Amino acid sequence: MTRTRKTLVGVVGALLVFAAALSLHAQMQRPWRNGSVWQITFLKTKAGMDTAYLTYLAGDWKREQEALKKEGLTLSYKVVVAESHGPTDWNMMLMTEWKDLATLEASEQKVDALGQKLFGGDQKIEAGYKERLDIREILGGRLAREIILQ
Repeated sequence: MTRTRKTLVGVVGALLVFAAALSLHAQMQRPWRNGSVWQITFLKTKAGMDTAYLTYLAGDWKREQEALKKEGLTLSYKVVVAESHGPTDWNMMLMTEWKDLATLEASEQKVDALGQKLFGGDQKIEAGYKERLDIREILGGRLAREIILQ
């Protein structure tokens, strides 16, 4: 065997070993998996308006969340109340659980149509938004993915 041929065989062999190592690495099992996606809204109720906002949540907001679940669009929802630690800190967190990001994005028109059906059109929906401005301020939102540990 010539020196060039031995070198070529060595390089090909090394490439095969490298390819096998990459294949094994790609098949590694991770000790977690992706779970559902949470749409989270952080808000602050205005002074003395906790009861008013919680009444809204127990009414129209819950009715919408239950309808979304019944239609199979969402999995669950939660309201978390916390002590705010400053004037710009949230004291309520609204959470809606979706199967995954694809479901959230694909459901946009269905969610809008359901809102129209439940609350009677854009003008009524907008009026509700304006009313709630008097009792709470939305500070921001997040999309978060749950990680399921194996």
